[in-house]
Amino acid sequence: MPKIYQHSGAHLFLLMWKASHAVMAYDQKSIRDSGFASISDFAVLEVLLHKGALPVSTIGEKVMLTSGSITTAVQRLEKKGLLVRERNEADARVVLVDLSESGREMIEAAFDTHSADLDALFEAFEPEERVQFSALIRKLGQRAVTLKS
Repeated sequence: MPKIYQHSGAHLFLLMWKASHAVMAYDQKSIRDSGFASISDFAVLEVLLHKGALPVSTIGEKVMLTSGSITTAVQRLEKKGLLVRERNEADARVVLVDLSESGREMIEAAFDTHSADLDALFEAFEPEERVQFSALIRKLGQRAVTLKS
């Protein structure tokens, strides 16, 4: 079996893969601890908190859910009284989804807690390391897109 050399592409990918799985597990536990059984429910409410009312398809794109999955998530959240649907005033053919008052209260509290949990995680980095990390991870993502094209 070929040896993976330190700092080779394969080694760096393995480090990133392991770290990303650990970070995602931490993220998901934080979301569950905030009262959400479903990560997608949190994501839908969080998008609406920060972006305002949106069509179902736009929400699905932003949280990376298929059209069937986002429709199911929106229906589930609407049944719980966390979302409302309303016709777009500019174009009555478009139905927008927005937070209900109870949905807004729930996601604001959960987001504050989750955000604090993520801040605690990234305290592993000094402020200048956060800047470096941000630049490096963005650069890597852009490179992957470029090479994929």
